[in-house]
Amino acid sequence: MEMRALMKNKAALVLLTVSLSGCGGGGGGDPQPAQQKPDAPELSLQMQAIKTFRLTWNDVQGETEYRLFEDPDGTSGFGLVATLDAGTTAYEHEVFLPARQQARYMLQACNEVGCSDSPEIGVNGDLTGAIGYLKATQPEAYARFGGAVSVSEAGDTLAVGAWGESSAEGRVHIFVRSAAGWSHQATLSASNADPSDWFGTRLALSGDGNTLAVSATLEDSAATGINGDQSDNTADRAGAVYVFQRTGTTWTQEAYVKAADSDPLDFFGAALSLSYDGNILAVGMTGDDSSATGINGDATNDDRIDPGAVYVFTRDSGDWAQQAYIKPAQLQTGPFGSSLALDKAGETLVVGSYGDTLNTSGGALVGGAGQVYVFRRDGVTWSQSAVLTASNPDDSDWFGWRVALSGDGRTLAAAARFEHSAATGVGGDGNDNSASNSGAVYAFIRQDDGTWVQEAYVKASNTDADDEFGHSVALDTDGNTLVVGTSREDSAASGLGGDQSDNSAPDAGAVYVFRRSQGSWSQLAYVKAAAPDENDGFGLGGGVGINGAGDMLVVGATGESGAGPGLEGDPEDNSLTKSGAVFVY
Repeated sequence: MEMRALMKNKAALVLLTVSLSGCGGGGGGDPQPAQQKPDAPELSLQMQAIKTFRLTWNDVQGETEYRLFEDPDGTSGFGLVATLDAGTTAYEHEVFLPARQQARYMLQACNEVGCSDSPEIGVNGDLTGAIGYLKATQPEAYARFGGAVSVSEAGDTLAVGAWGESSAEGRVHIFVRSAAGWSHQATLSASNADPSDWFGTRLALSGDGNTLAVSATLEDSAATGINGDQSDNTADRAGAVYVFQRTGTTWTQEAYVKAADSDPLDFFGAALSLSYDGNILAVGMTGDDSSATGINGDATNDDRIDPGAVYVFTRDSGDWAQQAYIKPAQLQTGPFGSSLALDKAGETLVVGSYGDTLNTSGGALVGGAGQVYVFRRDGVTWSQSAVLTASNPDDSDWFGWRVALSGDGRTLAAAARFEHSAATGVGGDGNDNSASNSGAVYAFIRQDDGTWVQEAYVKASNTDADDEFGHSVALDTDGNTLVVGTSREDSAASGLGGDQSDNSAPDAGAVYVFRRSQGSWSQLAYVKAAAPDENDGFGLGGGVGINGAGDMLVVGATGESGAGPGLEGDPEDNSLTKSGAVFVY
């Protein structure tokens, strides 16, 4: 059919040429050959770090443009990625790797006559070639690089804690992304760095990436408030927080922040969160001993052992001040403040207290079941608005071990690191207790009337005893992408989509990515390090982060032992014990 149409067109062109020649209207010279659509190009795909597919092809003759199409999951159908000038032979496509495991690509070569399609090509393998692998610029043994990570909203600034670096003084490394790719921008240290302070234990970046809060939970000063005596070392492991500000490419320390009552073993900085604009800072202090309840009680009494507390600070024109000292309305076991998260506006604060004892409706006490508290801010006044528990509370589940909150404060994820069900996936049997310490995560939503309801009960796709699913959690800004770290998962699989049933690499760790669509959660990806080894601790503690759009995942592995510096290392190397690494997907 196409050939007959082509022959008719050719015949018409011959007649038209003869007619014009007979009228003497020709411009002289040889007639131009008939134009046809270009030949089909041949498309190839190579993976390159960081999270990039490099697509290349042969330049065909007669094209005026190329059109690159992608089917991201192999089922959604093709959509246009880019329109490219004639003569182009390559395109670097940055992608979210967990969502591209079944991706397919097709290229059209086009002119005014039409387009010719290349054969479709698909993604194969575990995508390890596209996984980013970041190290400190001068890696050290036992630095534990990757113990904490934080990502800016746009994903163009990444902060990485290495609390074991320099005899556990600790350092924080800043990486930035530009059109030229990723680079190391700065290495930060405390203004009063001392061995064993653990600077970099927890991190929080503002939305624009220009404000960074860093905790040193084992810092020893008895100073109180803002910018006190940093040289004091009379309060062992009281803890401190340092706020840094970036101007251009230069980072400077803006504030040295302490609790209103700094005592030994307070662990101020056990958890951190910043509002989007960086002007509101929440700090957890798990060793606080006050028996106060509610908002702004007496922080100086030491009548209880370690119930915990949360401090809220605000910044005005570069000056920081304490706004609130927060405790539960009814004091519990604690440690209150072991985890926390602010929404973008800094108006909603959620706080985990994983050791809380529950009194069930039947009168039974459930020790260590854990709770999560929700506080709301009206102007400068904070108040407790809700207390959340798991749908299947049990002894020593540690619900509230980690929490994450969406940007609008309406979606909450809470982890129970030691939950015991052998259920898999979403919505399984939470009453099963046959997989001790397997772990679970619970998703909650806040309804229009302000009440919270549990939306999903989430487990790993390969639940196993002692995996501790929920060791770390993160949500993107709209709350539709959930990341869960399982630092004691044992598979030796690498990259994405590997063998989940393998258990040959004890405590290598794994991360699971879930997506919500129309109120329904499902697992998108099973994620591993590029070259897993036992005891890598991939996804440990504060070592997972995701950008606002949910298309960049960052995972720390504090037990990883590569020796290569910066962005030039080899993930297969194991010559520098527990130096730590970060992987970007």
